[in-house]
This record gives sequence, C-alpha cells and structure tokens, in this order.
Amino acid sequence: MAPDLRQTANAVLTAHWAKPIVFALALVPLFWTIWLAWSGELGAEPVLESVKQSGLWALRFLLIALAVTPLRMLTGVAALARFRRMIGLFAFFYAAVHLSTYIGLDQFFDWPAIWKDIVKRPYITVGMGAFLILAALAATSTNGMVKRLGGKRWRALHRGVFIAGLAGCLHFIMLVKGWQTTPLVYATIATGLLAFRRWPLRLPGRGESRVRTRPAGGPASAAAPERRFVDGSSPARRS
Repeated sequence: MAPDLRQTANAVLTAHWAKPIVFALALVPLFWTIWLAWSGELGAEPVLESVKQSGLWALRFLLIALAVTPLRMLTGVAALARFRRMIGLFAFFYAAVHLSTYIGLDQFFDWPAIWKDIVKRPYITVGMGAFLILAALAATSTNGMVKRLGGKRWRALHRGVFIAGLAGCLHFIMLVKGWQTTPLVYATIATGLLAFRRWPLRLPGRGESRVRTRPAGGPASAAAPERRFVDGSSPARRS
C-alpha cells in the first residue's frame, strides 16, 4: 500500500467515530434476521433458518477477527488492530445467539434432549467445543484479565482462537448434507489464516517500521522503553 494511502487509512481508523460505526455495522445481520423473521421471510422453517444464519455470522466474524493481523502486516495499516477485539467479541455474541436460538426456540429448553443431541450428534459436540473456547476468550478479553494472567499466559490462551475457528468450520462441514462448496471455502480460509500465523509473509517496509517507542514508566523510570505500534497498542497484546 502506498504511504499516503496507508497514512489516510490509519487516520480514518483511529478517528473517534470509527469504532461506533463498526459496532453498528456488526449489528446489522442480527436486526436483518429479526426483520425477516417478523415479516415471515425466513422460509418454511424460520427457527432453523435463524439458527443457521446466526451460526454463519459467528463463523464469519471469527474469520474476520483472524484476518486482522494478516491484513495489518500486509498493508501496514496498524490501526486495524483497534478492531480485532471488538470483532472477536461479536463472533462470540453471534455464537451465543446461535446457541440460545437452538436451546430456546428449537428445543424449548428440553435439557435431556439437548444433552442427547450433544452426545449423539458429533457436529453439535464440535460446535459446543468451539463455543466454550470462544466463551473463555471473551471472558479474558479485558485489559484487567491481561494483567491478571500475564502477557505470556494470555497470549497462549488466546491462540485457542485458531482452534475455535477450525472447529467452527468442521461443525459447518459436518452439519451440511454431502460435500458442499461453501463450508469448504470457510475451512480453506481458516486454514490459510492459520498457515499465515505459522509462516507470516512480511513485506518490505512493514513490521518494525510501524512501531515507535514510549517510556514504560514516568520521567524518572530507568526501565527500557516499551515498544508501541503507531495506533498506541502494545505488541504484547498482539497474539
């Protein structure tokens, strides 16, 4: 990306209105599905379609969250990192909607039947595993939890997001009947993002040139300066 365009993108993404806009856009799928259900446009089985749509959006947001770091590295737009946590939390939110719709509207809180489904249907078992991972990541996503766990343990825990992504894709593949293209496309994207994490592609002029230094303590601190990205976030948070 050209330096001028990269600078403009960073300026736009660090504006005070950028996060509210992304937040509002992330809610559009939910309200659109509610509107379709209200107007009777979700087909012959609206509950099952609601379960399907919420699950798809959970997987989509999860893959978008996983794509933030590769896009930041490839484009040099460091401010993209500001949105990774929000997008990841929306992945958990839609996964929670997905599970809640299944439990409340599809199974009517019939817990014995739900447990039987979890045990006897492998795709539900895999999906439940992915949800539990996302729940753990959401519960430890705050700055306070980073301090409590420590950066090293926090990063190790949050690498589980790739397991959740692959499990979500496997859940989708096992759910559909026969071999269909769409679930395989999602799985290919997730695998590619995992491969990028293992063997990152670093373009010239990216990476270290995108960081600046700031003293870790006050003016009298003798500690070494802490590296910071241009958007002000710490590399310790970039797992």
